[in-house]
Amino acid sequence: MDNLIIEETKESLGINLNAESGVLSLIGNSYPENTFEFYQPMMDWVPEYFNGHAQEKTIVNMEIIYYNSSTSRLLFEFFDLLDEAKDNYHIEVNWIYELENDSAEEAGEDFVEEFPDLNIQLVVKPN
Repeated sequence: MDNLIIEETKESLGINLNAESGVLSLIGNSYPENTFEFYQPMMDWVPEYFNGHAQEKTIVNMEIIYYNSSTSRLLFEFFDLLDEAKDNYHIEVNWIYELENDSAEEAGEDFVEEFPDLNIQLVVKPN
């Protein structure tokens, strides 16, 4: 299975989904013009990965500084995919945020609350 790499821009996350290592990383800001179109390759890749290509352990590193409401809906769909796969695969989600970014911390707490059976760790980014 091919990896999926999308370069970070001012308006969109850097995405590095690595099937060989089992590390999925989303980093940056997200407020692209057409959120669902932009992230469609990622949303197609994830189910394929968990359909026979996933590593024994998958680590999802999410270091999202800011995102808009349409990205929020998309992230809930992304977490739904992870939640569906958790029964068959060991998935560890690291929600990484800077100590002074209260909104990022609160967003992570919302995902923990919405997906209580998913292993989501809130991680303060070291300085």
